[in-house]
Amino acid sequence: MLPEHPLDDVTVVDAASLYAGPLTAMLLGDFGADVIKIEHPEDGDALREFGDYSDELSWKWVNRNKESVPLDLHTDEGQDIFTDIVAEADVLVENFRPGTLERWGVGWETLSEINEDLVMVRVTGFGQTGPYSDRPGFGTLVEAMSGYAYSTGQPDGPPTLPPTAMADSVCAFQSAYAVLLALYWRDVHGGGGQYVDAAILETMFGVLGDHVIEYDQKDIDHERSGNRSSRTAPRNTYRTKDDRWVAISGSSPSIAERILRIVGGDELVEDPRFRTMEDRLEHVEELDRIIGDWMAEHDREEVVDVFEEHEAAIGPVNNMADIFADDHFDARDAIIYVEDEDSETGDEVAMRGVFPKLSETPGGVEHPGPDLGADALDVITERTDRSPEEVRELAERGVTSLGGEADD
Repeated sequence: MLPEHPLDDVTVVDAASLYAGPLTAMLLGDFGADVIKIEHPEDGDALREFGDYSDELSWKWVNRNKESVPLDLHTDEGQDIFTDIVAEADVLVENFRPGTLERWGVGWETLSEINEDLVMVRVTGFGQTGPYSDRPGFGTLVEAMSGYAYSTGQPDGPPTLPPTAMADSVCAFQSAYAVLLALYWRDVHGGGGQYVDAAILETMFGVLGDHVIEYDQKDIDHERSGNRSSRTAPRNTYRTKDDRWVAISGSSPSIAERILRIVGGDELVEDPRFRTMEDRLEHVEELDRIIGDWMAEHDREEVVDVFEEHEAAIGPVNNMADIFADDHFDARDAIIYVEDEDSETGDEVAMRGVFPKLSETPGGVEHPGPDLGADALDVITERTDRSPEEVRELAERGVTSLGGEADD
């Protein structure tokens, strides 16, 4: 009988914190992997109290579908339990600085001897090797160092960082992809385990692939150009009459012609300044001014309707309220509602949906991120030879912690 999800029977140990590592494990858990979350017994993953929110909102979605098993890896007992759990696992995700797990006696060499089929994902800011490998690495730093921030923002403004964990998210998708490659090698080709050296810097740098080859071949260093493009005109965001915004892109000749006809009729289409892409790029200031003036005379809804009627590419610049009300996002289950007894708006909490969408084995979310230690008693007694009494004694000494019913 085929499993319900593609990663059913795959066990993932998530010993990472904050975003890139835990997101990697979350992506695997969305598609059926059994994910055991290892976090510190006292405070847990730092994401539990991240930012301005003390109610664990980020924790709820990043650590959905996981089981919380706190362990103090500084202690011999914590290391022993960790080793026992990893011995039967398929995947380990960690994001300690290079050498940290080795100092604790639970590094790759040790764990791979115990579990020769283990796939270990080592997520760091700069990788396991190289001059920067010992530096603390965060997404913000690599968004700057990768070249992304340098090329993002307005021409007369500062380099601009994204308002989300972009670098961590890109690294998570790449790391999950690497896990599947390693599992395929192991399970289909009969290979053994291996470790994945996942550097957030490199995965973010990979987003700038065109910039690399263009700098080498044409000495082009992409500086900030706002919302314009060096390849496409028109391409920008524009303010509408009702103080909303839309984005357009005339990357193909037919779309560019439709946009010109909407805002200026046949006369603008035939204007020699805008006939070819090269012409439009050369006269982008004039073109943007014409389009911007037209946009300022129409409400956003009217603008979108006219563009869609003429099959000209356009997208409203949505805020989150727009997205929650958008029928397309709803039809695609881009936002899902998960039962949560701690929700402030009822008995459910909204979070981003599961993607990509598989026709035969779609992913799903069973529960949001668990309370600290909610699963420690069950997981440790089931996956090691410790008795419930021994686990409770370890909790009293701070090696682990027990949450939920286990505290009773």
